[in-house]
Amino acid sequence: MEGSAPGEVRMSQAIQPAHSNPRGELSAGQLLKWIDATACLAGSGAGRGVQDAGDPGVPGVRNVKALKGVRPSVDDIQFEETARVGQVITIKAKVTRAFSTSMEISIKVTVQDMFTGIEKLVSVAFSTFVTKPVGTEKVNFLYEEGSNPICDEEEGTVSTRDTSVQSIELVLPPHANHHGNTFGGQIMAWMETVATISARFLAVTFGFRLCRVHPLLKSVDMFKFRGPSTVGDRLVFNATVNNTFQTCVEVGVRVEAFDCKEWSEGRGRHINSAFLIYNAVDDKEEMVTFPRIKPVSEVSYEHMRFSNQTTYSGGSCGYRALPRLSPCTDNNLRGYSPLDDFRRYHGAIARKRIRLSRKYVVSHKEEVPLCEHWNIDNQVSLSKGNVEALKKMAAKSGWEVTSAMEKTKMYILEEDDILSVWVEKHVERPAHLVYHLLSDFTKRPLWDPHYMSCEVIDRVSEDDQIYYITCPVVNDDKPKDLVVLVSRRRPVKDGNTYTVAVKSVILPSVPPSPQYVRSEITCAGFLIHAIDNSSCTVSYFNQISASIFPYFAGNLGGWSKSIEETAASCIQFIENATDDGLISLF
Repeated sequence: MEGSAPGEVRMSQAIQPAHSNPRGELSAGQLLKWIDATACLAGSGAGRGVQDAGDPGVPGVRNVKALKGVRPSVDDIQFEETARVGQVITIKAKVTRAFSTSMEISIKVTVQDMFTGIEKLVSVAFSTFVTKPVGTEKVNFLYEEGSNPICDEEEGTVSTRDTSVQSIELVLPPHANHHGNTFGGQIMAWMETVATISARFLAVTFGFRLCRVHPLLKSVDMFKFRGPSTVGDRLVFNATVNNTFQTCVEVGVRVEAFDCKEWSEGRGRHINSAFLIYNAVDDKEEMVTFPRIKPVSEVSYEHMRFSNQTTYSGGSCGYRALPRLSPCTDNNLRGYSPLDDFRRYHGAIARKRIRLSRKYVVSHKEEVPLCEHWNIDNQVSLSKGNVEALKKMAAKSGWEVTSAMEKTKMYILEEDDILSVWVEKHVERPAHLVYHLLSDFTKRPLWDPHYMSCEVIDRVSEDDQIYYITCPVVNDDKPKDLVVLVSRRRPVKDGNTYTVAVKSVILPSVPPSPQYVRSEITCAGFLIHAIDNSSCTVSYFNQISASIFPYFAGNLGGWSKSIEETAASCIQFIENATDDGLISLF
């Protein structure tokens, strides 16, 4: 352990077999212990620096005597790389921001191979510490979950009632600091252990009994430290799977502390919560895909309490039920309430959207333009490729429902750093009439607020046209404009799906204007599927590019419903179109 400056600490650790799991990989719980210890030293180092001489690099904390650090949260832990036995872990923690009563510490973890010298990023995290003089009360941090989007149950889903796991640990002197308070890193390690067991039980529940499944901790949405525990406390860890998202699983963990009196009364203190995200691989190192789950709607409380719950007590006590917990006062088993089960299920979807917002909205980079030049020599291949790209996107697997309304569903698809959106709408109009309305982009500003104007600049053929589109200002930037190729196709013989494909092209006659930011549509369009003679399903797809991302940012983050509102406007426009207006299209 070495310190560079007040508020900055560097720790290096050689990974030994005792630090690893059966696969020879560094245990996530052990890494969390090291991260927590380094962050604590960085926070206390900043306090000493300010107390003694002042630290210009940590503004806002001055004249603080007898500092004690309280860790209210460890947020946004991302695991990027796996470390193995024989490698060296380096953890750097630094106070990045400080306020009157708190400080934020950034943590970066790297791993170096001793033979090759190659260094890779393992993890990044942010920890918040509250500082207080001795004798004053701790500043309380309140956690509020985001609003839960609407999501309906789907066919083929599986219940996760059998994934509830409970572990009981007794806090001993080696688990605590010199004040007698349990190390935060030790609690995090125990939480990671019980969450991993829950994720593994999920794999068994889903039928992966014929092959070994290895849950891998990918990220931690949030560790929330709500209160302390001390030597002699019994800590009860409850973990359950909240939701699944194709190849990842979110496990929620709740920790309650009991002293001797509270234990006898069955009344504990809620001290920690966390949401841990897992992937899973099989023996062939291939990613396991999980089915969708459904919340428990009707279940026997007593049956789940005594039959389905796995309880482990640390030490020599083995597996047993938590004593003297009644259905009326049992906060540990609140996960068995059907209402609470739905809350966790929808809360996982909300947190998924927040993670998407962090990944694609906060950290997205401007891309290199991919659109091709349009000319008479390549117009056939571009038109054909435009239609095929849309159909290929629609045929992909892995779409996840993020919201559902009466006539509209919204899905997202993640592929490496590519994010795509699918909006499905039910329309009470014949498919061929809907096709003519949606393929005429000059009418799009009538129902889509993201389009200010849309004019035809080249009628290539009956089924292919090039449009110039202007879009409104977003995020106080310049308005955007687009030059797009719209290729439409009627169903082939015996088919019932109409296609309207869209992609950006470069047209020399329409160069970029200084008044606009030239943007790009990589792949987008409509697939219109006839249900009967009077109704159809309209599916809109868009592979989101960086230039048009600001228009989708609110929906991904959960603070806007502009996509759902645009879909509703589209449905209204189509269903209210007069017969005279439709006839004039032919």
